[in-house]
Amino acid sequence: MLIREEIEQREKALLSPLACPAIKSAGRKVYEAPDPIRTCFMVDRDRIIHSKSFRRLKHKTQVFIAPPGDHYRTRLTHTLEVNQIARTIGAGLNLNLDLIEAMGLAHDVGHTPFAHAGEQVLNEILTTGFRHNENSVRVLTRVEQRKNQKGLNLSPEVLDGVLHHSGYGEDGPLAATLEGQVIRLSDKIAYVQHDIDDSIRAGLLVIEDIPHQYLEVLGDTHSQRIATLVSDTIDNTRKLMEQGDNVQVRPGTKVETALKGLRKFMFDAIYTGSVCQAERSRAAFVLEHLFNYYYRYPEKMSPVYREIADEEGLERAVADYISGMSDAYCVSLFKDIYIPQSLVPDARRTIADELRIDN
Repeated sequence: MLIREEIEQREKALLSPLACPAIKSAGRKVYEAPDPIRTCFMVDRDRIIHSKSFRRLKHKTQVFIAPPGDHYRTRLTHTLEVNQIARTIGAGLNLNLDLIEAMGLAHDVGHTPFAHAGEQVLNEILTTGFRHNENSVRVLTRVEQRKNQKGLNLSPEVLDGVLHHSGYGEDGPLAATLEGQVIRLSDKIAYVQHDIDDSIRAGLLVIEDIPHQYLEVLGDTHSQRIATLVSDTIDNTRKLMEQGDNVQVRPGTKVETALKGLRKFMFDAIYTGSVCQAERSRAAFVLEHLFNYYYRYPEKMSPVYREIADEEGLERAVADYISGMSDAYCVSLFKDIYIPQSLVPDARRTIADELRIDN
């Protein structure tokens, strides 16, 4: 028996009946022979980790654009925190941790530079609009390249979890798997709590600003709030799983109300506050100019995006190109294209070169 088959049998024997074992996957869009060691979801996780779009997350903003200091979250550290929280919840619910990890690591690979400010700008520019969850799926299925093929050819369960990770308190469809629902909630648990931490570090909040009724339920410290949300989600969801009807991964009513209230407070105080709005206007200026430049000069884009332009239209190609950029790369391109630079040779360097030649 292959090692992969041993793992699949363990999943079948040990996971919750409501989990999604690898052997139940609907299969890849393009057939591939199974790996001898890894399950399909383990393969997906590894492809995501080794992708260029995943690596670029380390230089993409989470909330604040290029803040000074090394301790603010980036899109990559956010992704790792989501993954950690989700794996803990998944373990408590006896779900498939490999599937959870693949979804967690992939969920934000389609995020723009300059955080949600960049997403808002592209949403306004594009005639079709822009949503980062949909773009994450597009990155994984079209923009990323593997063995000269379009996309990473991931399992549909992973793509479904990525697509449905966004939104909270909305009536839209949930992920088809409980693992996908874990990612959606873990994303909210992670960013609300770590954005509070970063906002306090930036001097934009003090703990006394946060409505007391939410802290009273969730806890006064970062770790207490995460622990409360994780443990309550596990306890409440286990009860729902025992009942077996319309199971959703969610904390109890009291804790969920506090999380939603805290999230709304952060939107009002930080995400739509004066600092983020000022940053948004600067980000918009850079992104709009870059978009217009590459729309006018598509030959300046790399070959994969020129191919997309030929197949799907120039607007789509430029959106793919811009959304994949890191913050620093965006700023660097903007400077190269639009900031005047002297074309006069440096006389000191010329003299030095001459002296070197003479010697």
